[in-house]
Amino acid sequence: MKDSLIITIALSLSVWSSAAMADNRAAAINQAGSGDDINAPRLLLAQTNSGSAESQSDPGAISQKDDVAPQDSNDALEWYRLAAAQGDAWAQTSLGYLYRKGDGVPQDYKEAFKWYHLAAEQGYPLAQYNLGVMYGAGQGVPQDYQEAHKWNRLAAEQGHAPAQYNLGVMYAQGQGVPQDDHQAQTWYRFAAKQGYPMAQYSLGVMYGEGQGVPRDYREAHEWNRLAAEQGYAPAQYYLGAMYYNGVGVVKNYVEAYAWLVVAQTNGIKVAGDFIEMARKNMTASQIEKGRQLAKEIMARHGH
Repeated sequence: MKDSLIITIALSLSVWSSAAMADNRAAAINQAGSGDDINAPRLLLAQTNSGSAESQSDPGAISQKDDVAPQDSNDALEWYRLAAAQGDAWAQTSLGYLYRKGDGVPQDYKEAFKWYHLAAEQGYPLAQYNLGVMYGAGQGVPQDYQEAHKWNRLAAEQGHAPAQYNLGVMYAQGQGVPQDDHQAQTWYRFAAKQGYPMAQYSLGVMYGEGQGVPRDYREAHEWNRLAAEQGYAPAQYYLGAMYYNGVGVVKNYVEAYAWLVVAQTNGIKVAGDFIEMARKNMTASQIEKGRQLAKEIMARHGH
């Protein structure tokens, strides 16, 4: 009963978020809609009048730590154009990002694809990843999972975690490649070890279901906890269910209640049903402890 319940939960949550696309089946690749936000080139204005591509695209030390967009986006856009025209991959990727998002320019997928492609051909992993995303989503080009796999793999082999995650989903779903759970868990693991929460969650689900790896609820719990502590709501829900059922961990209604409340707060509506189930097995004191723990979790992890 516990096994089937956990599997049902895992399957119900095995959808990949996609900010830009509605097709959940393509979400592994499409997830890059959120991924390229995380890794978006910093929109900073270079503080030099030098004519070199490097000086036009690299604001120096500030670019390594400052995510604030320049006050004058038109000036920034001009800097990117100048540097991109001279072959600077960072600037080309920045332009691709701006056109894909419609940030400061009219949204234009074909123009975004053009700039990403120029940078990707130079081996720039963020551009390769986003190019793979566009192929997977059919943005600016016809949808082509084989091309999506090709470009995501090039980025993944350079250690780009979102691309590694995307490869995991492509193998799990058989998109552009033969379905292969072993390959899926391999690429999820690469990204998970870099702290990528969606990969941690997906790897945890595979351990919970015994897909591509021997079933191991302790591993499922560990990977889901890592993702949950980063605020990833499906992992928070999964973790709550594990505590509720005593799968991979000692049954603990207080922990279950807390994580389910956090998951519900973060948008998992079905967590409410589980919360009500948990309440029926809890004393008033335990419920209060669960509420307090939920508050502590949200305060500690910012979610």
